[in-house]
Amino acid sequence: MGFLDHVIDYCDVNTHKPKKRKPMQTVEIKVKMDCDGCERRVRKAVSRMAGVKSVEVNQKQSRVTVSGYVEPNKVLHRVQNRTGKRAELWPYVPYNLVYYPYAPQAYDKRAPPGYVKNVPQALPSSTAQEERYTWLFSDDNPNACSVM
Repeated sequence: MGFLDHVIDYCDVNTHKPKKRKPMQTVEIKVKMDCDGCERRVRKAVSRMAGVKSVEVNQKQSRVTVSGYVEPNKVLHRVQNRTGKRAELWPYVPYNLVYYPYAPQAYDKRAPPGYVKNVPQALPSSTAQEERYTWLFSDDNPNACSVM
């Protein structure tokens, strides 16, 4: 770059700022699909959105996974408006990621196998005294107190 290019950057008339690009993310939605036609309608509605890179539809779990530069609420509204079906963000988490899977309201009979509902009661509290006390005497803690 020469001196003139440097001066032109300061004297540029166009002062528009470049748009920020949405981050790449994966959105999971729960949509009740009864047949192959329902699956096709949902896939068609979502795949035509701007920024969508891939769409995976699992009819058995009633699950739609969308990857791309999209916002979760826009995908949700698109599915609801274009297909006329009731949709919600995926409310389940894998069973092994939850500390208390049988907590009230966490266990759901309609959940797919290996999943439980994502509720605050299933996660450990931030001030769990029991965990702090057990960590003091744990074998995994290098600074643990050993009482013999």
